[in-house]
Amino acid sequence: RTTPAVLFWQWVNQSFNAIVNYTNRSGDAPITPSQLGTAYVSATTGAVVTALGLKSLTKHLPAIIGRYVPFAAVAAANCINIPLMRQRELKLGIPVTDENGNRLGESTAAAQKAIFQVVVSRIGMAAPAMAIPPVIMNALEKRAFLKRYPYLNAPLQVGLVGLCLVFATPLCCALFPQKSSMPVSRLEPEVQARIREKDPQLETVYFNKGL
Repeated sequence: RTTPAVLFWQWVNQSFNAIVNYTNRSGDAPITPSQLGTAYVSATTGAVVTALGLKSLTKHLPAIIGRYVPFAAVAAANCINIPLMRQRELKLGIPVTDENGNRLGESTAAAQKAIFQVVVSRIGMAAPAMAIPPVIMNALEKRAFLKRYPYLNAPLQVGLVGLCLVFATPLCCALFPQKSSMPVSRLEPEVQARIREKDPQLETVYFNKGL
């Protein structure tokens, strides 16, 4: 709950998220070490600043509100971290294919949809683990049990978070199909034109959204 603790754990968490977001990106656009470094610094800095800003806003609010600062910070950080670590997709697009996997081109519109879906699913993954345990722990800390055995506080929190993640992670990964689709009419005009030249009857394209 202290500022150094928020700073350190948000940095650790967002560094881990940056690695996950990069390794689970969609597409095959190359990224240079300098671009990757810039994306990492921007993503982690934005996330940490958001967490510290939210923490300062809740200083005079009830303790239960303060317990939700990490969730708000993680949700905001996902909106920053994922697009930044996958910014090459937003600039160059991701491959779109027909239903048989034949590559038709690259689309930034598909990249935008893919990243949006991943952001929503990541926030959904975090919601139960960061929304339910604070309520339970807040109630338990008012009872004699935790006052008598304070060393059980951390194991209980970790156990509750783990239990929530066991169910939330696969459920939220399944919110959107890995092989997502969108109408050809929603693609950029130049991409639509190239696809119409190859297959005038094609109505839907497919893409890997990443994780």
